[in-house]
Amino acid sequence: MVIAGIIPARMASTRFPGKPLADICGVPLVGHVYFRSRMNKTLKYVYVATCDKEIEDYCLKNGIKVVMTKDTHTRASDRAAEAMLNIEREVGEKIDIVVMIQGDEPMLNPKMIDLAIRPMLEDSAILVVNLMVEIESAKEQEDANVVKVVVDKDNHALYFSREPIPSAKKVKGPVARYKQIPIIPFRRDSLIMFNNLAPKPLEIIESVDMLRLLEHGQKVKMVLSQFNTYGVDTPQDLKRVEKLIKADPLTARYWEGK
Repeated sequence: MVIAGIIPARMASTRFPGKPLADICGVPLVGHVYFRSRMNKTLKYVYVATCDKEIEDYCLKNGIKVVMTKDTHTRASDRAAEAMLNIEREVGEKIDIVVMIQGDEPMLNPKMIDLAIRPMLEDSAILVVNLMVEIESAKEQEDANVVKVVVDKDNHALYFSREPIPSAKKVKGPVARYKQIPIIPFRRDSLIMFNNLAPKPLEIIESVDMLRLLEHGQKVKMVLSQFNTYGVDTPQDLKRVEKLIKADPLTARYWEGK
């Protein structure tokens, strides 16, 4: 089975323009995501997918595989779909599973990728998987940059939102609340299907890719992760992550085997 990691990245982020090349301890944000993803041994290929020459130039200068895409994509999943087809033409073989790894997750652990892929290897009926982790604080629950998710008894997503869900107004005592971790495996044909589906109102309102699938009647399998991660959506997030990366032993392993 051919499994590839694709890291969508673009300079025109609405919340933090230029963030893929924002420096963290001497390495751009997108570089951290690539080097950590490459540590995973299940991925046969790892590519950055971008429409920006600045990102392409950085990747080419640093031995990072990169594929160019159209500049009209507004969703990471749409960019990943185009990138997958371009990569297949480049490497000369069909990809079975694409793991879309958001380009603003510099704290990811390579083991998270295997955790996300495992359900697909065990059950051929599962087409898309997301990781989730328990929310740590009320501040995180209220943060509109954090995508929250509620699930059914079989851990299929019921809904994703940037608002606090479930509501805390009538809760007496603790209740588990989860956030999405954007490490998302798709089977090849399901990613093509996603790209062919029309965006629906809830996806647009919440600005969450996975709602396109739910609105079209598809299932998204959620897997609870024992690893947490912290995305970079603002310059303040960048400062927080910089302190964590300095102390993270994975950072020293980026150039192993080169």
